[in-house]
Amino acid sequence: MSHAHTNLRRVPVQQRSADRLARILDAGAALLDEAGYEQLSTRAVADRAGVPIGSVYRFFPNKRALVDALAERNLEAYARRVVARLEGIPEREWRAAIDAVLDEYLAMKRSVPGFALVDFGPPVPAAGPLDEEVNRLVAGRLTELLSGHLGRGRDGAPADARLLRTVLVCVQAADALLQLAFRADPAGDPDLIAETRVLLQAYLSRILD
Repeated sequence: MSHAHTNLRRVPVQQRSADRLARILDAGAALLDEAGYEQLSTRAVADRAGVPIGSVYRFFPNKRALVDALAERNLEAYARRVVARLEGIPEREWRAAIDAVLDEYLAMKRSVPGFALVDFGPPVPAAGPLDEEVNRLVAGRLTELLSGHLGRGRDGAPADARLLRTVLVCVQAADALLQLAFRADPAGDPDLIAETRVLLQAYLSRILD
């Protein structure tokens, strides 16, 4: 299932346009790390990407739309990384699958430009209905990717609604805990990350053991 390009004014058709869009997003990500969201401007993005300002506006009406597209690209990249990891994990090995999901998020948080401020949604810290909507989106995507590994609940209920609700609780809890971990330590407080891992596995064991 493709989720790409839903935030663009114009979807690139030619490779040259796709490459230009990638440069614009890369520039935005780098500037987020350097200056933060408030100081980000479409002019600075254009200058960093080496493109005319009109090229930025061809794809995005403003910087918020650009950041939304960057968040969407991050989610696509995360999904690909999770899929690659899951290919090496036998089905129903749910603990290893959850470890992979968490480990790939941590790896992106530490290495992907702009991800520390904008992972899959609005610039952090953010709270409220939009933040919850993003977590629902992430939970839905992870439920799709993990369904083969997580299977059915102990009572035999299908893995759709119940699993989705369970994964949503995990995403919401992990989001809050990992924000705390990365505020405490730029690389992520290892003790808080370890507690997050314990919490996720303990909660999921209620229906998966």
